[in-house]
Parts: sequence; C-alpha cells; structure tokens
Amino acid sequence: MFKEKAQWNVGQMDEQVLVLAVWNKGDFSTGVKAIDKEMNGQLTELSKQKSFPNKKGSFVELFTLGTIGVKKIYAVYLGEEGQLHKDELRNAVGNVGLALKKDKVEHAAFVIDSFAKSGLSLEEIAFTCGEAIALSSYDKLTYKEKTNEVKKELTSVSFYVDEEGFTKHAELGYTYGEGANTTRRLVNIPGNLLTPTDLANEAKAIADKHRFEFNVLEEEEMETLGMGALLAVSRGSDQPAKMIVMRYNGDSDSEEVTALVGKGLTFDAGGYSLKPAANMHTMKTDMGGAGAVLGAMDIIGRTKPKQNVLCVIPSSENLINGSAMKPGDVLRAMNGKTIEVRNTDAEGRLILADGVAYAVQLGATRLIDVATLTGACVVALGQETTGAVTNDERLMERIRQAGDETGEPVWAFPNSQPYKDMLKTSDVADLNNAPGRAGGSITAGLFIGEFVGSTPWVHLDVAGTASKDKGSSTGPAGATGVMARTLAKFVEQS
Repeated sequence: MFKEKAQWNVGQMDEQVLVLAVWNKGDFSTGVKAIDKEMNGQLTELSKQKSFPNKKGSFVELFTLGTIGVKKIYAVYLGEEGQLHKDELRNAVGNVGLALKKDKVEHAAFVIDSFAKSGLSLEEIAFTCGEAIALSSYDKLTYKEKTNEVKKELTSVSFYVDEEGFTKHAELGYTYGEGANTTRRLVNIPGNLLTPTDLANEAKAIADKHRFEFNVLEEEEMETLGMGALLAVSRGSDQPAKMIVMRYNGDSDSEEVTALVGKGLTFDAGGYSLKPAANMHTMKTDMGGAGAVLGAMDIIGRTKPKQNVLCVIPSSENLINGSAMKPGDVLRAMNGKTIEVRNTDAEGRLILADGVAYAVQLGATRLIDVATLTGACVVALGQETTGAVTNDERLMERIRQAGDETGEPVWAFPNSQPYKDMLKTSDVADLNNAPGRAGGSITAGLFIGEFVGSTPWVHLDVAGTASKDKGSSTGPAGATGVMARTLAKFVEQS
C-alpha cells in the first residue's frame, strides 16, 4: 500500500493525484516550491488571489495540464503553521481519502514536507495519514442488486519524504484504521446474518488468523458454571447463547492479564419490556461492544504488543417466546449474586455480569468492558463522547489518554455510594437490574461493577458513539468502529 520516495523528480511523478498542504500566510515548503516552479508559478498565483480554501481540512482540486507528471493536485488547507491537532489532520486526510475514492484513484502521493509545518512530529503525521486512509476507505456492505461496474480503489500511496521509516509508522496507523473497519463491518451486519453462532464464527476467524487461543462455551457448560444471568436473557430466543473466549499471550514472563469484555447482544427487541417499533431495526448494532473488542484484537494480532490480553464476549439475542424471562424474575449470576429483573430491556448488564465474572475467573488482573448499554448515555453525552464508570481512577486516566490519542474522547461518570445504594433496592434479591431512570448510565455501569470484585475495572458505554446517523470525513453513516483503536492503543501503552 505505502511507498517511501526520498529522491524525486517533479517531472517524473507517475501517480494520478498529488496531495500537498497549504497554510495561512506561510511560505510554501521546499517540495511545494519545486512543484510550483514546474507549474510556472500557478500555485503562487492562486495563493496571491486567495483561491485556496480557508476552512481547515478542506481542499481544492487543481489540474496540472501536463506541467508535472501527475494529472491532478489536491491542495489541502490546514490553517496556521504549527497549530494543527492530530484530530484535525485525521479529518483532513479523511476528506482526501473520500475524494480519492469518489474519483476512483488507484495511485496517489503526499508531499510530506508540506505537512511538516503542522507542528506534529513526522511519526504522528505518518501514523495519522495511514489511519485516516484506512478509515476513509471503508464502504458499508449492502445487499442491493450488484452492477457490472469494475470497482477501482486506492492500491498504492507514495510518500515523498526525506526521512527514512515514514512508511513504517503509516502502516501502523493503517493497521489501527483497519481494526476499526473490522468493528464497523461486524456492527453493520443485519441480525439475521449475525446470530450468536455467527458472531462466534467471526471471532474464530480472527483468532485463527492471528493464532490466538480460542474457545466457546455452549449453554450446557454455562449451566454447569452457573451463568444464570446470560442464560436467562437467551431463553427468549431459539438461537443458543455463546460465551466466546480468545487469548493473546504476548508476555510469558508476566502474570498481568488485560481483559477486554464486549457485550455481544446480536439483536435486542427488549424482551417483554418491548422496545417501540420505531428504530428497532437499529438494534442489530447492540453488539457494538463485542465488535469493538474484536476490532481491538485484530489490531493486537497484527502489532503483537508485549502484553497478555484476554477477550471475553457473552453473546445472545433478547427476544420473546414462552420461555423468555419476565419482569419480576429472580436470577442467580455466576458469582452467586441474585438479581431481580425489573426491566427485561436492561439485559446488556445481565449478560455482562456473567461475562466479567468469567473474565476474572480466567485470570484478568485489570478489566475493560464495552457495551451499547444505555439510552441515558446518549442523552447525557450525545454521539461524540463515550461514557465511563470505574473503580480505579488510574486505570480510567490511562483509558482517557488512549481515547484522546485516537480521537475517541471518554468521560467518566461519578461512582459514589448513593448510586451504588440504588442497586440494592430489591426486596427479594441482592440487586435490582433497573432501579429507575435517574442516573441510568451510572447505575447500569455500577451494576456490572458488582461482578468484578476488587479487579481494577472500567466500563465504557458506547450507546451514543458506536453508530451515527450521518457520515463523516472518516466514513459513512452507520457503525463508527469506536473503541477498537482506543483499546488497542491502551494495550500498546500498558
């Protein structure tokens, strides 16, 4: 995909599109000056006439008319020199990627010294370019009638740069972007094509590709282990539940194990606490947490950090039949705690209760769970920020930092005792699975925390961030792939 060209002749460039950065009031870089000279000062003239865009991240297309080897230039405006944030560069290159896809460009190039005026390091520029190229390349799979049109897509990107090793960092960024695309692909699959069994098969394909240890618990084994919460949710469906487990052993000298636990609810109708018909079709995305941890494992399998990582996915559907759980039922989870079901649509926390308890039993020394858990989180934080609940502020801060690096912000909710007390309001069981609307995201997260014991833990609620109604510079509407990159970055930095 990526090539590095240290010595280059403007007239011999053979790519279809050349991408360069322009800045407000700054001089052109050495590379851009050489191009401008061959183009008889056309770029200088456009700058004098203020013909370049003035919105950061936007670009103008220029035809070279045979003056240099490439046919077209994308001149990307990046604002003031030295004041570019990595998120802004990701969005800018994402816009370029979308345009390359629209124009069916197969070979493109970037003049890197023009981007070096950003204030970011070359490593950051390389990683972010690779990441954005991967993210913007994603197309949502549709099931419409196919055309006979030959598909053309970006197959090579050249970086005109004097520093060696640039492509290494770009390829790492591309790996992170591809991991997020793995998440997107899974989350966008319709529920009839992604049952718990199908999800287990998808996980096995990732495990086989990277030679991870892999195992799936069937319902009979779950019964033996006392996973009454997951099995109760699954009873309403003809599809059997699965407890999916994979393990990456990257450091045999360490006993530390990071567990990534993802909610794998492949379709959620709400059970007897039935959801409204409007927008119920979007509940195919309720396995967004499972998608995130699988995307992260895909990245981890490629980057091979010196860490031990355990991935656990409790998976089921939440539907209605004669055997489905009912409001008022009392369940016993794997760790022995009893739960009164006040709302069958508060099922994600039930399957995660057994999921995180099993991860602890398997040796997790720190644990992060990811789930499209509560509508209350969408109300609180919208679609831009992931909500969090934790029992360990240091672990929370490291997750927050990883999210900041990947452009996936995380915000921690409070976790004080009055919220915990709200879970103890059942008169027949240890816990109430739905104590009310007030503080709903907090109590839902703290409910899961009841099953991790003293293990350092962070819960990430991606209900608002896992999918979006509108596309962006880094991809179409639908699944965003959120948290795959953040989780992988956290593991990399641990």
